[in-house]
Amino acid sequence: MASKAGDNPDSLMALSTAFCLRNLRKTMCYLGDRNKLCLRSDVFLPSEICDKLVNTYMELVHTDSNFKPQDGFFQLFSDPRSTRLTRIQLREDIVQDRDLEAIGKQDLIELHLTSCHNLSARSLRTLTSFRQTLVSLSLFGCSRIFYRKGGAPLAFDEEEEEEEEERPASRQALDTDFSFQGFNRLRLLNLGGLPEEVDVEGLLKPLPALTSLDLSGVQLPRAAFLAQWKERLASLVLYNVDLSEELINTVVELGHLRHLDISREHTSKFKMTRKTLTAIVQGLVNLVSLDISGHIMLDNCTVPHFEEAMGRPSIEPCKSSIYPFQELKRPLQFLGLYNTTLCNVTHIPAYKVTGSKNEDQVLNAIEAYTEFRPELAHRAINQLFDIARIQHCSQLLRALQLVIAALKCHKYDKSIQVVLNGMEQYQEVTVQRNCCLTLCNFSIPEELEFQYGRVNLLLLKILEPARQDESIQRIAVHLCNALVCQVDNHHKEAVGKMGFVKTMLNLIQKKLQDRMCDQVMEFSWSALWNITDETPDNCQMFLNCRGMSLFLDCLKEFPDKQELHRNMLGLLGNVAEVRALRPQLLTPQFISVFSNLLDSKADGIEVSYNACGVLSHIMFDGPEVWAMEEPLRETVMDKMMAAIQSWDVTSRRNINYRSFEPILRLLPQSIAPVSQHWATWALFNLVSVYPSKYCPLLIKEGGIILLEKVLELQTSHEETKEMARKVMEQCENFKEDPMETTR
Repeated sequence: MASKAGDNPDSLMALSTAFCLRNLRKTMCYLGDRNKLCLRSDVFLPSEICDKLVNTYMELVHTDSNFKPQDGFFQLFSDPRSTRLTRIQLREDIVQDRDLEAIGKQDLIELHLTSCHNLSARSLRTLTSFRQTLVSLSLFGCSRIFYRKGGAPLAFDEEEEEEEEERPASRQALDTDFSFQGFNRLRLLNLGGLPEEVDVEGLLKPLPALTSLDLSGVQLPRAAFLAQWKERLASLVLYNVDLSEELINTVVELGHLRHLDISREHTSKFKMTRKTLTAIVQGLVNLVSLDISGHIMLDNCTVPHFEEAMGRPSIEPCKSSIYPFQELKRPLQFLGLYNTTLCNVTHIPAYKVTGSKNEDQVLNAIEAYTEFRPELAHRAINQLFDIARIQHCSQLLRALQLVIAALKCHKYDKSIQVVLNGMEQYQEVTVQRNCCLTLCNFSIPEELEFQYGRVNLLLLKILEPARQDESIQRIAVHLCNALVCQVDNHHKEAVGKMGFVKTMLNLIQKKLQDRMCDQVMEFSWSALWNITDETPDNCQMFLNCRGMSLFLDCLKEFPDKQELHRNMLGLLGNVAEVRALRPQLLTPQFISVFSNLLDSKADGIEVSYNACGVLSHIMFDGPEVWAMEEPLRETVMDKMMAAIQSWDVTSRRNINYRSFEPILRLLPQSIAPVSQHWATWALFNLVSVYPSKYCPLLIKEGGIILLEKVLELQTSHEETKEMARKVMEQCENFKEDPMETTR
């Protein structure tokens, strides 16, 4: 079964291109004098490869935060004898005058420059070197290209370049020397955002052969000059151009137009009437695409509802709910009705319509407006969000692809951000919150493992400020907790080195100062419990950062917070599993606290169970390390035994073991029979309540052999031996009938 092109894996060409760009010095380049990047002498590249290299380079720079711009990259394409460029697309502030100058000897056919704010009139001079070959040129959003920096002459002085970059715009002088004279092959031209000071009529006069012209946002004092292309122009874009009756009258004379865009972002003095729309339809008989988005209709252009054609929505012009479009000879391929009332009618004679009536219209709007109109795409994406949240999004794949395309295209636009790039580049509260909410929709940690370190670093950075937005803080701590749960120890160690433990303790300290035990407080302790699991280095960090002091303070400040107590004791259980750290817990104050918590009924048996676990590991070190007079070791052991005997062995647990190793080490010993008893009870409870999960784990880790040794030891309590037999029996039954999942 065939699949869409968008669903296919990257081509070998695309993969090879990206690899070469990431490894320039190992593939096609070497470092020459003064560390200058040079193309190897045996490399000869055709235009298909060179175009791909330059365009992919721009894409990587703007979408991959790990890919850094390479100084002197464009110089690699300075010699057309070894490299050929024909069609390239450059965008945003990374592009400098010297980059265009570097490729000035190339025979470019297409050059698309988008929002290249650092280009000056020096680049206009470079454009003239392409005049004999250029067919398509876009200077969209490159308004500064028409100014000389600092009013200086155009002669290029390399030493003064950096100084020029810093000169204020107020000292820049308009360049009046540039002319399109000699650009005889030029057919497609985009001058969107052309400065008001530039004489657009004089600038375009030498280009009688244009077939496509984009003058978005350009002031047109005298519209009649457009008539010079009435026999040639097939596409005209006048987005955000102030319309007038004179301009409309001129436009309808352009009889060869197939695409007309007179849309607006905001409303204007000009009102779109039924008469105007009819004139456009009647005058432009070859029209296949029309965009009138953003216009207010002065009088009623629509068929009354009771007069509308019956039946399902139709694209036949004769059934059109919009009167002027009934005169179309065939349905339009595209009709832009975004931010107009016309998008809400029943019968619209077009195959693709932008608007806000339904999901299809909204997706069409995102698709049509993403590249050059982020302000409209932003609104449409917000509407898509409402559709997905309140209604039902039926074109999920298309929606995802369009939004991702928008994110890539507008990395630095506040309203449209790539999730991780947005978190890195943009510290504004709304962007941060939405990025965090987006991450919450992934399966964590599995689906984020390929960017594991980066995600954690970003979240920790978000949590750094002492007084962060409360909602962001809550979401970020939740994500941190999810990311360190169920991952390998080397991941936990790496995140610990990033400052994870200290960040969580700082949050806890702040909440203590505010005397507030909320989700942030509980999630922070839970995250510490997870990140210290079988990770001694992180346990050490917890102790070094005054973690035990915060534990005591929280216990005192919030004596009735059961969830908090469970999380804190779970963490201390991890610390107690590290033999080298146990002496720091062996103080009268800590032992008394753990001993008192044995009586706790908080969260079922969890707090009592975890307190007993901490003490079991301490007791395992023997009587010789017990240097304190109070409390007595025997007294604490008696209390531990009484607590264990009070627990219901069928209790369902709020705990997750990835390994039984810390428990199993307490079995074959006679130093502390009560520790052995606790370990055996823990195994009995887990294999009884969750046999399918824990019986295989116990068998795999050699637990049965160790339980047999418990039966052989004379020091083992009879009650302990009885539980050990039941654990072995449970595992034996499971092996015989692995489908049995309940007791």
